[in-house]
Amino acid sequence: MSEAFIRPFVLILIFGTVFLVSEMVLSAWRARGGSARAINRRLQMIEQGNDRRDIITHIRKQSTNSFGAWPGVLGRFLGRFEAIVRSSKLALTPQQALAIMLGATAFLFGIILISAAILGLGVSLGTIQLALVLAICVGFVLPMLFMAQAAQKRRAKMQEQFPIALDIFVRGLRAGHPIASALDLLATEMEDPIGSEFGLVTDEVAYGADLRDSLQDMAERWGLEDMHMFVVSLSVQSETGGNLAEILENLSRVIRERATMYMKVRALSSEGRMSAKVLTALPIGTFALVFLTNPSFYLEYSSDPAFIIGFSVLIGLYLLGVIIIRRMVDLKV
Repeated sequence: MSEAFIRPFVLILIFGTVFLVSEMVLSAWRARGGSARAINRRLQMIEQGNDRRDIITHIRKQSTNSFGAWPGVLGRFLGRFEAIVRSSKLALTPQQALAIMLGATAFLFGIILISAAILGLGVSLGTIQLALVLAICVGFVLPMLFMAQAAQKRRAKMQEQFPIALDIFVRGLRAGHPIASALDLLATEMEDPIGSEFGLVTDEVAYGADLRDSLQDMAERWGLEDMHMFVVSLSVQSETGGNLAEILENLSRVIRERATMYMKVRALSSEGRMSAKVLTALPIGTFALVFLTNPSFYLEYSSDPAFIIGFSVLIGLYLLGVIIIRRMVDLKV
């Protein structure tokens, strides 16, 4: 055979081999990913042999001390922090996350002051102010922003899954399943996060909790109006009677129509929301980056009285701007 024939033949064989191997690898990966997505976190923990009570504690991240019991503005902030940690799928309780973030903030604050003293820049009121702001930004604010983003994604997925869960629940009721059995169907067939949440409800009911109380706790954990409407529908039907399947089918349709309107509003306000995110995160990231790469840029002037006043005013204006921007883009549908 001539070389002009052998060379293309060998190249075709190499291409075919690489193509077939790639398809086999991708097929195996897709099959594995599909099977993994079909099982939620609660079912995986059950398969691993974990106790049901441990699973409930792990999913709920329960603690004897609730941040919501604190009074005033501090209580509202801590309650919001608790909701973000629980919705972000972080493998920590809110108390543990807060302790780690405060510890990191204190560690960074001490490191900055020690570094300033070693470099001979002195420790003045401006240095302390600068170190405190940087430590809070890096040790608390930035992790808080990442957790809030992760929590928002999970909440969005929960809202997307909830009408589908209602449809499955309605079909289960029309097929003759009782309410508890229909909820167990959701716990075994739905992906995370809603699959584990309904599984948590079925486990709590199995241990003696009231069904409506467990569903109400789930709605309060996520703070979704759709879940509250679902709980109200079940409560009204249990007290007055009626066709629960038809009620929930109408509720599913209303939720989908509202979701359509919500997506239209989000599309129209996408530019403003992105600007809000950039304007909120950019000053913090820029300040942290400049300080970490060239700390003398700030520390050389930190003892100046004008720096202390100007920096305090700057922080106040930034916080005021964040509050105003948040209220401008916080659209209710």
